[in-house]
Amino acid sequence: MAATTFVLSALFVPIASAQDAPVADPLPTPGQSGIGLELTEVARLPASQPVPPPTDTRLRRYNRINYLGELPDGSGRLFVPDMNDTLYLLDGGTQHAYLDLGAAVGPDFHNHRGLGSGFGFAAFHPDFGRNGKFYTVHTETGAALTDKEPDLPSPVEDEVHGVITEWTAADPRADLFAGARREVLRVGYASFIHGFQEIGFNPTARWWDEDHGLLYIAAGDGGIGVNTTVPQDLALPQGKILRIDPAGTDGPNGRYGIPRSNPFARKAGALGEIYAYGMRDPYRFSWDAGGSHRMFMGHIGEKAVDAVYEIRKGANLGWSEREAQWEYRRGDPSCGVFPLPADDAKHGYTYPVTGFDHNRLASARPCADSGNALMGGFVYRGTKIPSLHGRYIYGEGVKGLVFTADERSLRTGRPFVESREVMVYSGGQRTTLPALAGDPRVDLRFGQDAEGELYVLAKANGKVWKVTGARTFASCASGHDFVSGATSARSWEPVTPSLWQFPGREVVLAQPGAARPGPRRPFEYAVLRKGPEFGSVQVDASVRLDTPVAESNRDVVVVFGYRSDTEFYYAHLSSDNKIYPHNGIFVVNNADRLRLDHQWDAARSVGAAPAVTDTDWHRVRVRHCAGTGEIAVYVDGSRHPLMTAVDKTFSSGRVGFGSFDNIGRLRDLRVQGKGVR
Repeated sequence: MAATTFVLSALFVPIASAQDAPVADPLPTPGQSGIGLELTEVARLPASQPVPPPTDTRLRRYNRINYLGELPDGSGRLFVPDMNDTLYLLDGGTQHAYLDLGAAVGPDFHNHRGLGSGFGFAAFHPDFGRNGKFYTVHTETGAALTDKEPDLPSPVEDEVHGVITEWTAADPRADLFAGARREVLRVGYASFIHGFQEIGFNPTARWWDEDHGLLYIAAGDGGIGVNTTVPQDLALPQGKILRIDPAGTDGPNGRYGIPRSNPFARKAGALGEIYAYGMRDPYRFSWDAGGSHRMFMGHIGEKAVDAVYEIRKGANLGWSEREAQWEYRRGDPSCGVFPLPADDAKHGYTYPVTGFDHNRLASARPCADSGNALMGGFVYRGTKIPSLHGRYIYGEGVKGLVFTADERSLRTGRPFVESREVMVYSGGQRTTLPALAGDPRVDLRFGQDAEGELYVLAKANGKVWKVTGARTFASCASGHDFVSGATSARSWEPVTPSLWQFPGREVVLAQPGAARPGPRRPFEYAVLRKGPEFGSVQVDASVRLDTPVAESNRDVVVVFGYRSDTEFYYAHLSSDNKIYPHNGIFVVNNADRLRLDHQWDAARSVGAAPAVTDTDWHRVRVRHCAGTGEIAVYVDGSRHPLMTAVDKTFSSGRVGFGSFDNIGRLRDLRVQGKGVR
């Protein structure tokens, strides 16, 4: 397994990299999936603030809602914890403040320092409807640090305690908690970050399964794995996933049990509570409840890579010796990651199944916070959106990006899977989560109900959206008018006829064009005059770049929506994707070409992956939906668009083919759409 992953990781390392040089770009930026999620607002939870007011602006949000689940009692009620203090229930359109945990804990309750501080999580026992039990995580400081002893060892003096509490509701059907509570487990952490994160029960376990009623606990490394080996130490709970039996009594404090089936329950010198280890910030986990029953976890990395893992009993994810599928070197001034050593297989580390890198700017300080955080999500097994079935949906929490990968491909030991970005729609219109949240820092989280339907939450404005549909980008009906077989000179109108050849089956730009007066736009192109102008249109063709590959700026363009020499769209297909005018979707509207595609990252000066890098023929498809303005460009039969854009400047026009100052050719052209006569 490890050897396989080593081969894979090498694919992402520049050939010129030496073993002692950090990997410049660990993972390719996720491309577009072509999938869009329709989000419908279902709730907005009350505003709240940490007390006292925090100095860290990242804690000053509308509120700090961080999860949504459904009570396992058949009532249909949803629960949402707010890290600042309160557990809410959503019953249809009605909200209830079910439990003020902060008030119940008292003055030792801590929520104003550390992104994970406060009321961290809630998990309801699978038999809650009968036994009324649920569990919470919170943080404590103050007198608790001197008056209360952690139940498990800490590597250094504690700055904060993470506490797991069992609550027993006198009436599980009530909308306000009344009942008893008891402390189950207390662990000390060296800093205010990476403490207890998610807790939860395996929803796939039935009453006869050994996993039924066992509580999984994601315990971070306390922020010290960056310069210690604590996550690798089986005598310590930090940097691990723990699994305990809340109904047992053979734990060290007598308030929980250690399952005999835990992988280290009988290992001398190891904590029997440990289920898996080698983690920095194991933020969210879930099980594929309606499918494979496998457990996935979203893990927030140090400086370079965030990743999703398939979690198996006894797995070692490698931190603090590995960051994802690369070597991590403590104290290295680059704060980067390195190629794996030749003897890596002997360690038996478990490597991730998908994820993304941080795309750090060259101008950024090497060890500064990258502003990325992977939010683990769920495999969709609901019934309302068949097109999402079997897809793992997760995200990047800060910027509010949503990603997806096919669950069937996410297998430990198999090749790392490139995730793809998912678009967001609201009211049928494409939007973004920063726009819906009203803030560039979204603080995105996910939820799921008992039917397997998905929810999206944002701390930025305290809103909860349900995923109510999915759509394919640029999927409009293009119409029944078509043009094909247009390869003769009489079918085309070139800017400069002398530069073109029409030998029979091909349309050839045989000599490069030159810049012309007026707006910056392709130098030379030919407009298809056969057939009508088109509104919504699909252009299919094979193209070839005849300019030698030694030239980095080689390109051809596919023109559409053509109205005049200074009014049209074009898709620029290039072997270079690192400057503004290359490899993108553009509009010329009586002014210099304007870049439209969503893939262009101006801060990093990089766009979608190069469309054409050789002199072979490549199949290209351009779709333009006049009504919505959606534009998608596909290459070589991929079902995922390479480039996407939305623009309504031109609702109809002709198509064409050309270049800036290069040469190339086109064949097998077919244009289908709604003719405009």
